[in-house]
Amino acid sequence: MVFSLINYGLTFRSHRYTIDERTSLNREANLKSSFKTKRVKVLRFRKFFAGFCEKVIIFVAKIQVIVNMINYHIDEIDQKILSFLIKNARTPFLEIARECGVSGAAIHQRVKRLENSGIITGSRVLVKPQAIGLNICAFVSISISEGNKYPEVVEALENIQEVVECHFVTGRYALLVKLYCFDHDHLMQVLVNTIQKLPYVQSTDTMISLDQPIERQVWVNEYKNTIFTSRKK
Repeated sequence: MVFSLINYGLTFRSHRYTIDERTSLNREANLKSSFKTKRVKVLRFRKFFAGFCEKVIIFVAKIQVIVNMINYHIDEIDQKILSFLIKNARTPFLEIARECGVSGAAIHQRVKRLENSGIITGSRVLVKPQAIGLNICAFVSISISEGNKYPEVVEALENIQEVVECHFVTGRYALLVKLYCFDHDHLMQVLVNTIQKLPYVQSTDTMISLDQPIERQVWVNEYKNTIFTSRKK
């Protein structure tokens, strides 16, 4: 009887020890799982917070640019700077400074201010189209079936690499597009297989340019004390 009780006691104690061990293991597993969950949440929050901060910085920068663009006063020195850069965007600032009678640092600051205000939108290299085989320059007038679909048509035209300019115009047609092609067959393919198949494009009218005797930028020499007011696109 005693032996049985002892055996029963040992069995009971052994069984209780096994339960405690399992409980400990479960607690450890729960702690690890909880730690992993918290770590994932922390990483997600860090990622979200970093993205949020980046968006705030971009938003503040855009607001600052818009504020700088409002009612920017263009004086005679700015006009001279623009006239030099329009003729040759690579003109050294020191050369412009000598012509304007100011320091090179002042020219650099003014050019930066003109860029931030949206007056100078950038600089680019002009490539002669005929030199790379683009021998056909054409202007395509486009009428659209629904006037409110104009932004969607413009977005589709942006994906056509032959299109270099797009204007929203008055008159019979809604859009005027300038494009370059290699030859007449290429032009026909772009018109028939691409532009005329765009959604909401109703009809087109094409004019081929035979020559371009005049090509230049805007003039600035005759402007005096101009106030530039920005217009957000």
